[in-house]
Amino acid sequence: MNGRVVAPLVTIVGLGPAGAEYVTVQTLDAIAAHTNRYLRTAVHPSAGLVPDAVTFDEVYERAATFAEVYAEITARLVAAAVEFGEILYAVPGSPMVLEHTVRSLLADSRVRCNVLPAMSFLDVAYARLGIDPVEEAVTLIDGHSFATAAAGRSGPLLIAHTHANWVLSDIKLAVESAADEPVVILQRLGSPDELITRTTWAELDRSVPADHLTSVYVAHLAEPVAAEMVRFHQLTRTLREKCPWDREQTHRTLVRYLIEETYEVVDALQALDPEDPHTDEDLIEELGDLLYQIEFHAAIAEEQGRFTMTDVVQTVHDKLVHRHPHVFGDVTADDSDTVVRNWDAIKQIEKQRTSVFDGVPNSQPSLAYAFALQRRAAKTGFDWPDVEGAWPKIAEESAELREAAAAGDPAHTAEELGDLLFAVVNVARHLGVEPESALRAASNKFRLRFTAVQALAEETGILIESCTLGELDELWERVKARGQ
Repeated sequence: MNGRVVAPLVTIVGLGPAGAEYVTVQTLDAIAAHTNRYLRTAVHPSAGLVPDAVTFDEVYERAATFAEVYAEITARLVAAAVEFGEILYAVPGSPMVLEHTVRSLLADSRVRCNVLPAMSFLDVAYARLGIDPVEEAVTLIDGHSFATAAAGRSGPLLIAHTHANWVLSDIKLAVESAADEPVVILQRLGSPDELITRTTWAELDRSVPADHLTSVYVAHLAEPVAAEMVRFHQLTRTLREKCPWDREQTHRTLVRYLIEETYEVVDALQALDPEDPHTDEDLIEELGDLLYQIEFHAAIAEEQGRFTMTDVVQTVHDKLVHRHPHVFGDVTADDSDTVVRNWDAIKQIEKQRTSVFDGVPNSQPSLAYAFALQRRAAKTGFDWPDVEGAWPKIAEESAELREAAAAGDPAHTAEELGDLLFAVVNVARHLGVEPESALRAASNKFRLRFTAVQALAEETGILIESCTLGELDELWERVKARGQ
């Protein structure tokens, strides 16, 4: 005796792709020879061949990520092997095909592993597809890591672990411009309810309800898989799962951030300099921040089982195609005015709107809201023929505001001030000026000029807080004379 301690043994068997007819005699003998049996999941046609087994289905239900699932299963199997000296671990298909827990056990020095060969779903899949995987150079991809594992590849690809439609959605998002590419969805291969569905990439996540025995075959993609969008979506989902702040957010709590990021994009757009490529960097960053807000809302909706990012992308794609019949159909539009008229007509039919104001967002800034309402009303003919009709309303509303203010009625004063602003927006619209942008530009000009007034006061040793209005006005005029 040399005193060497022998590590406990885990005998690992595979239950084949479907029914008992695909399970080897060697596997059946190993099952019968063990009393301490473990099943990765009981959700498999041949799971009944492993009686009195401990399953890990509750781990899948409880854990937040698959990485956590695999880690816990491995830890529990090692603990059981240490306790009993020898255990049997059964997995669907073959132990050596996309089995993360088996790889973890093989890498764990605390246990020895005896892996028995088994038939996998691959054998049935290749038979149904009528292909030789070696001659065709088929690449096997895990659906959970499709974007990164298949990056740069265009096929042929056999994608496993596509057990849910959100997985299919993630896969679809990883490839651009592949809408008409043919794909084959393979389900429950070798079982009585086997189903083979031939569809297109665009309908990948819509053709069938995916289950744990679903895989996808892609013979060829015109463009290689692009990983970035799916990696971004995976990041959003990970933050949602693991970051306490992200977990607390809802559609409503995110509204303020969506608005803030939108305005920051506008600032970056206004700061763009055609002569300075470095100004693109701010825009790239701000567009990314805005895109994250969209991804965040899609991730929340996905958790709720309502929709996914794929639905968002597909919907806007289809809408744009439908509203551009002059590009994708047989409609003629030689100028932008015709395009806008066609767009509005199609939109009216799509939305089945009953009011001319249906679809005008209530939450937009007030000047933009007034501008949109006036523009909608003008389309019905309710409008001055030109700006000359709009000018007098400013004087009229200004006089009414003075009267309300003199009367000391705050509510009436606020109402008349609103009417005056509405009249100014009307004039702006007739002049072809977007009032929100005009007021923002005026505000920025005031900000820059007053900052220059502060700087001038410091230069001349004047304490600006102690200046009279006349002194401030003099500083203002000096700054203005400089062209600031």
